[in-house]
Amino acid sequence: MTVLSSRPAQPVDPGLVSIALEIAGRLANDASDVIMATAGRGAQPDDDPYPFDWVTDTDRTLERHTRRVLTAEFPDIPVFCEDTDVDVPSDAEFRWVVDPVDGTANYVAGVPWCAYSLALVDRWGPVVGVVADPYRAQIYAAARGRGMRANGTPVKLGGQPVSPIVCTEMTRTGPWPGMGEFISRAAVSGSGVRVLGSKALAVAQVALGHAAAAVLDSYHEWDVAGAVALAVESGAAVLDRRGEDASLPGDGLLVALPEVAEEVLEWWQSSMAGPGARG
Repeated sequence: MTVLSSRPAQPVDPGLVSIALEIAGRLANDASDVIMATAGRGAQPDDDPYPFDWVTDTDRTLERHTRRVLTAEFPDIPVFCEDTDVDVPSDAEFRWVVDPVDGTANYVAGVPWCAYSLALVDRWGPVVGVVADPYRAQIYAAARGRGMRANGTPVKLGGQPVSPIVCTEMTRTGPWPGMGEFISRAAVSGSGVRVLGSKALAVAQVALGHAAAAVLDSYHEWDVAGAVALAVESGAAVLDRRGEDASLPGDGLLVALPEVAEEVLEWWQSSMAGPGARG
């Protein structure tokens, strides 16, 4: 995973940002239509020993469509995807990263919680990010320095009551080390931890103010880059496991409302040192 420089990020050509935001939004709308037309209707996952790491025909269809459009519009910017790319190199000035269906197990089962995630990224983090939330008919979009919008309506954190919900997600093989301790610490403090099956939507809930924080002990760049763009532009804190400001840290991610970031970070750090945590 690419380790990126801390903010402040550098400005990007406004013309590139504008067209990238327009194209990304169009692709997110296309993806929403496809997901809603096919979710839970006989989609067959590949034969995979990890049921929460499935790939479906819809993933491949949306990946091909996304690659085709982005390659035509931005021929000099590489496109990386969950289903075909093992890792993302750091030598390109810009790169597109896409997760066609984040929350594939939910999608296959017809559980209404999955997303399409797309981001344009440079060495400082997301430049443009979109997350399509098909079941709620929402397209969340953000661009560096231009704020976040939900279906065109500006979103900015601040002044709302702090949610009692904290989101996290499993690793590919199950609970992350210290996850049980983290859940217990959150409960003692009056917060409920939710594991809903989409990293992109977990982070997006913080950007929207629906959740106080999201802790991802591990992830791939394409899982969350689009949602991190939303979080940064809405005013959320984005930290690594040491509490340092970093847009896409290489070893775990905390996205939180600024007023609770320190507290949730302490739960996470303490859980890593507790029984069953990583050594």
